[in-house]
Amino acid sequence: MTRYSALALLKHAVTGQPWSRAWRDPAPKERYQVIIVGGGGHGLATAYYLAKEFGIRDVAVLEKGYIGSGNAGRNTTIVRSNYMLPGATEFYDFSLRLWNTLSHELNFNVMFSPRGQILLLHSPDALDSAARRGNIMRRHGIAARLLDRAAMQELVPHLDYSPGARFPIWGGLMQPTAGTARHDAVVWGYARAASELGVDIIQNCEVTGFVREGGRIAGVETSRGRIMAAKTGIAVAGHTSRLGEMAGLCLPIESHLLQAFVSEPLKPLLDYVIGFGGHGHFYISQSDKGGMVFGGDLDMYNSYAQRGNLPVVRDVAALAVSLMPCLGRVRLLRHWAGVMDMTMDGSHIISKTPVDGLYLNGGWCYGGFKATPASGWCFAHLMARDQPDPLSVPFSLDRFARGATIDEAGSGPTPRLH
Repeated sequence: MTRYSALALLKHAVTGQPWSRAWRDPAPKERYQVIIVGGGGHGLATAYYLAKEFGIRDVAVLEKGYIGSGNAGRNTTIVRSNYMLPGATEFYDFSLRLWNTLSHELNFNVMFSPRGQILLLHSPDALDSAARRGNIMRRHGIAARLLDRAAMQELVPHLDYSPGARFPIWGGLMQPTAGTARHDAVVWGYARAASELGVDIIQNCEVTGFVREGGRIAGVETSRGRIMAAKTGIAVAGHTSRLGEMAGLCLPIESHLLQAFVSEPLKPLLDYVIGFGGHGHFYISQSDKGGMVFGGDLDMYNSYAQRGNLPVVRDVAALAVSLMPCLGRVRLLRHWAGVMDMTMDGSHIISKTPVDGLYLNGGWCYGGFKATPASGWCFAHLMARDQPDPLSVPFSLDRFARGATIDEAGSGPTPRLH
């Protein structure tokens, strides 16, 4: 694994010599043991854990663009585990534990910052509901602290606590161990670590179809030729339904846009990740560079685009100013959109599919980035052993047919799908 001394860093800075590649850029082979379609965080994490934990190194990760060009580079970087339903609580708690040691694990600084996340509460009923959620979290060993209005004013004085506030603040539920991580550093770290273990990362390689032999998936057709494999996994975020359709699957997934925004840099203003839902969906934190990073609700129509739309810009800006009036004069630097694959219950899928040789990791809704380590771990376990890790058992594809849905409304906005 490449390491640089202080002298080497200075030499590169002064001479402008090009840096060595962080991961190999090989031509695709004709055949692999495992193919992972999708070079975002989930696909790269799966490849890494396949190689490190299960000894399967004959793996190719196929990315239609460049590493980090999809949702991995288009999110608001929040990491938390304040869930409350059986299955989701344990899964996201495991993911947060992996986040805590991820920089050391990958020998790459993913800039995980456990600064704390606060869910704002706007009524007495919301306080009661948050108390229940906090008790469930603590019962599972997850840190939770219920804050009253006075505690909120002390911790986050810049919010609107005035009598005429659009969203009166009654308190908050804090997860002190939640926070943020640097999205591109996460994919770079997993890519470099997986490559060092022998995984081939193939960029600019779009999957255009699947190869079938005897009723099973035996490989993929790509823009760089046919590639065969004993097992193929799909981890393509918002494009899950498109890949599923190529394989003959009709998945319980819709694709929507989710916009995110960043402001001009400001002096340190916000120490925590702040979010609220119910009366309006909004979340905000401050990046290490000083920009306010925030987002809101979905664009409520189906799309595979990666661009934003003005009605949501206006809605999110209004929520931002309602919550923090001091942001009214701040300039918006840029905004973008990721493609979200929304399931009918708002929870993800890690599962074998009805098509032999094909495995599915998708339907992450709003939970994709924070789930990256646990998703990779569980998907690698499934593909290596053909048995789900206990943490992913509740998230099988057939739960929709069985009526065993996991509706985590309240941890994110409820999907309003048609």
